[in-house]
Amino acid sequence: MDTFWKEFLPQPLPDSLAGIKNAMREAIQSLALLGLWRSRFFDNAAFYGGTALRVLYGLDRFSEDIDFSLLAPDPGFDFSKYGNALRKELESFGLNVEFEQKKKQENTAIESAFLKLNTYQQMLLIQTPEELAGGIHPQSLLKIKLEVDTMPPGKFNTEIRYVFQPLQFAVRAYDLPSLFAGKIHALLYRKWKKRVKGRDWYDFAWYCSKHPVINLLHLEERMKASGDLSIHETLSHDSLKQLLFEAIDSLDIDNAKKDVIPFVRNPWNIDLWSKDFFRAGVDRIQLPL
Repeated sequence: MDTFWKEFLPQPLPDSLAGIKNAMREAIQSLALLGLWRSRFFDNAAFYGGTALRVLYGLDRFSEDIDFSLLAPDPGFDFSKYGNALRKELESFGLNVEFEQKKKQENTAIESAFLKLNTYQQMLLIQTPEELAGGIHPQSLLKIKLEVDTMPPGKFNTEIRYVFQPLQFAVRAYDLPSLFAGKIHALLYRKWKKRVKGRDWYDFAWYCSKHPVINLLHLEERMKASGDLSIHETLSHDSLKQLLFEAIDSLDIDNAKKDVIPFVRNPWNIDLWSKDFFRAGVDRIQLPL
């Protein structure tokens, strides 16, 4: 097996193609963060979202995207200036990666880019069993999406966090109460048509279990920015709980489970899911002292 992958991938390899791909994506995510740290990206931005929870706090589910927020609004931010730094970082580990900035199809504050590399070539390098690798098209691509919010809602807090494995580097990230606020906003207002984002509910249960303190002021700012709260209104602890109870009442538990299963290593973690379970989680939410 290639030296890089031997260091970065779990041994033995996962026993499914999806599991192997997710492990490879996690390795590339770590290298991307390293490259951004070296290029001083975190002087002006902070890491947040599900991947931040996995990398920094041990969330036990795979998260597809790497999400960032600028520390201050900057509608002229250009993500492409970090493309060379990302390519060079991954190339130094022997990975031939393409950086592609996504062209906006609509007026949005989110800047997006992709890191791409050939899936089949990497599967050969890690000696994936033929019964798993045989169905992969030789030109298929492994993609990592990076997104930056260039007009972030305010009143969030950040901190420097250190990563020790498999590499040592530092990132600026939202603190846990601010991360929880962002997750609650996504859970309540993310638009997925008829899909249920079970991953949001998985993360919600994780927060309620391990870190139930929420930055209510940041959530309020997010709700005002998305038009879900009037600029003249304030959000109270009680009104937040009521919003969550209403969301739980309309939640399709079975569909939420189906959504999250491909992203978790231990599916038994969701066996307990029920509306009463999530209501009990809501009662654990705390405000900072």
